[in-house]
Amino acid sequence: MSLATQSHVTPATPVDASIIGDSEQDELEQAIALSLQGKPHLPRKRTADVIVISDDDEPPTATNTPCSKAAPTSNLTGFLADRAQLEKERLGRQRVRNREQECRERARKYRRTAGLDDDDAGSDGEVPTKLQPTVTLKKDLFFDGELRPTIVHTSHPRKDKKDVFTLPQVLGKKSDISFAILSSFVSEINWIRGHFDSSTPVVFVTCGENNTTQTTTRRICSNWIEVTPKLGHMGCFHMKFMLIFYKTGRLRVVISTANLILMDYGEMENLVWLQDIPPRPTPIAHDPKSATKLDDFPSVLQSTLHAIGVKDVLDNSRGTLPITVIEDLRCRWDWSKVNVQLVPSIAGKHTGVNINAFGHTRLMKAVRNLGMTRKPGRLALECLSSSLGSFSTAWLNEFYNSALGQSAADYLSVKGARNKRPMVGSIDVVFPTKATVLGSTLGPAGAATICLLRKQWEGFKTLIGPNSKFHLRDSKSRGGNNLMHSKMILGIFQDKESKEDQTPIGWAYMGSHNFTASAWGRVSGKGAADAAISAWVFMNNYEIGIVFPIRELEKVTFWERPATRYAVGDEPWIGRDG
Repeated sequence: MSLATQSHVTPATPVDASIIGDSEQDELEQAIALSLQGKPHLPRKRTADVIVISDDDEPPTATNTPCSKAAPTSNLTGFLADRAQLEKERLGRQRVRNREQECRERARKYRRTAGLDDDDAGSDGEVPTKLQPTVTLKKDLFFDGELRPTIVHTSHPRKDKKDVFTLPQVLGKKSDISFAILSSFVSEINWIRGHFDSSTPVVFVTCGENNTTQTTTRRICSNWIEVTPKLGHMGCFHMKFMLIFYKTGRLRVVISTANLILMDYGEMENLVWLQDIPPRPTPIAHDPKSATKLDDFPSVLQSTLHAIGVKDVLDNSRGTLPITVIEDLRCRWDWSKVNVQLVPSIAGKHTGVNINAFGHTRLMKAVRNLGMTRKPGRLALECLSSSLGSFSTAWLNEFYNSALGQSAADYLSVKGARNKRPMVGSIDVVFPTKATVLGSTLGPAGAATICLLRKQWEGFKTLIGPNSKFHLRDSKSRGGNNLMHSKMILGIFQDKESKEDQTPIGWAYMGSHNFTASAWGRVSGKGAADAAISAWVFMNNYEIGIVFPIRELEKVTFWERPATRYAVGDEPWIGRDG
């Protein structure tokens, strides 16, 4: 993959000690002190394969504001500011490397717990033999879409006999792949690279540093370009999707809950939805005017790729890739058999025409597009999540309102303090108890990515009671005694009238969103007539998932249902601080 590069000088900005650790602050101060010993020299030149991309399309927020031009400074002051900025960026890259190393060490720990040697990990990136039970695919192509759990080597075959996906099955033969766009919160990059030919170009979108106002790209190895979208002072890039282009012209779209690490594709249960998209016999022309009004899967996918910075990589590819512009996706592939709605979250503040484009207000739009709006009380939510945050009745009502298919304007126009309103609808959160984690096959070693803070639990457990509409239920896989990293929401209709065969009984969401406000966002602004112009939604994270109708719950659910409600004395698993 040939990528043009461009030089860029980052504006000098002061270093905020509050966003880096004590030891890192000491390193930074020492570097500046050393620079004062002897003659100052120019900061080292940036490597030519780093491209800094400006993204002016997203509205600025209080935590994500573009840099202003630096005021004129003396040569020495300017040098020190540049040196501080370079050192800040170096420390940021080091933290990313440390996070990747932590993932590798965590995976080794899981392998040892499961009785595997480090040598079994496979230096060429292939899945270890011990993690490859025989799996027979009923078919190799999925033009109607397919949702499956990932294989878990300690629970294979699954007790519920459901088919599973392995990562090689998701990707297909590596010799058939011409190009791929991958995304993951964390990754074992050498392991995932082993699933591709060295000559295959790959764009890899992942989580970078907080407090960044620009999307950055860099070459991480031959033919691999890493993209890290800008982030505010909190939040993360948490998307998990793939676009795999094959030499035959076929495109495979993958939405999952799994990071690109061995743990998530062999030791902890995740979910993967994929669909194969055939090429159009004849490409259609791109119409910029009509494209902005479209709300279907390829349109939302294209706007998401623009928002996370993939566009500039394609622009700089000089025509060497299977697609040269993002709009090729709609124009050159036939999406007519895709029946799911795409729901992304893009970190930042969204208002005006974009208020229904991201987060739980996009979920509202997806429910409307499926024709599944309901009145309050006519919908029950069951939310499977691997991480939880803080909850309030105000946010639970806000999310429930969107799940009904009701607009943010409807929610904001209700009179009275939102934090004093009682819960409107039933919400069950499915999350493992401490006893379930301790009794699982891998035990606490397998629960490192199941996250809840003690202070968060202490904060929202008062919402739970015998007469409450908010409950916690235990998360247990139907596949075996393994833990789940899956994220799914069931919106189950509570209508009294009887239902005919094949009539949807509700809808389901599956994707990277945990059941948190950071992932789904919060709405604010004025209600009534002003809501259309003054309401806005803000979210911390980048996320992506799909929404689709449910006709048979058993086919699309992979945990024990009805899930057991927490009993008196039960506690959720709290691993990060206790």
